[in-house]
Amino acid sequence: MLKTNEKIFENFFDSLYNLKVTRNLKVTRKGDQLKSIFHRTGFSLFYFIVSCFVFFSPASALGSDIIKEEILTAIENKYSGKSFEANFTQISRLAALDITEKASGRASFSHPGKMRWEYMKPEHHVIITNGKSLWIFRPEENQIMQGDASQFFKSGAGGSFLSDISLIRKNYTINIKEITADYVEIDLIAKIKNANISSIVIRISQKNSEIERVVTYNPYDDTTLFEFSDIQFKKINPDVFEFKVPYGVNIIKMD
Repeated sequence: MLKTNEKIFENFFDSLYNLKVTRNLKVTRKGDQLKSIFHRTGFSLFYFIVSCFVFFSPASALGSDIIKEEILTAIENKYSGKSFEANFTQISRLAALDITEKASGRASFSHPGKMRWEYMKPEHHVIITNGKSLWIFRPEENQIMQGDASQFFKSGAGGSFLSDISLIRKNYTINIKEITADYVEIDLIAKIKNANISSIVIRISQKNSEIERVVTYNPYDDTTLFEFSDIQFKKINPDVFEFKVPYGVNIIKMD
């Protein structure tokens, strides 16, 4: 029986979709297992945005393109090649089942393609990738799911753009969704259609130039919202993104 928490997590990491874990630890799958931040440039981006709306019509494609390029360049300057950690809160909703669940923990990211999501509530489990291998460890169940990260997170799918910010420009069509005095939101539409994710919305703080929120949407109206806090850019030990399988743990291959 598919576990609700696993299904919800798939909406953000779409690369893990269609996995079904049964009580006797058998796995089936339906199809392929594929499955910000303004760098200040000598003046406030907010006032840059305001000036653009003064000199350009709101309907002006030129004005929109200038703002969008400024946003993308700022994101790349802030995140390219850097490592960071953040607390996160996850709120996920499965529309068909009318189920909403909340989880929280600490996440680490390092360029290129390295991620660690350590869930502390409601139950402890860890999702780790070094950019090559992927591990999902549930200590309470004495279970590890193991697979090839390149197949699960290729083309910047899911949250992998957080560990390689260049994938945003490369793999998504970007539109400005909303601009306020407090934040900017951009909408990412995958250039290559994905059956399990329709769009990603990123909210970027005007105050401190940090990604505050990431929301994913899929074609079934499911949503997964991540809010980030206590973001710290710093060097992270590469061992954080490695995993040594404990002796006696049940191993499930995801390939």
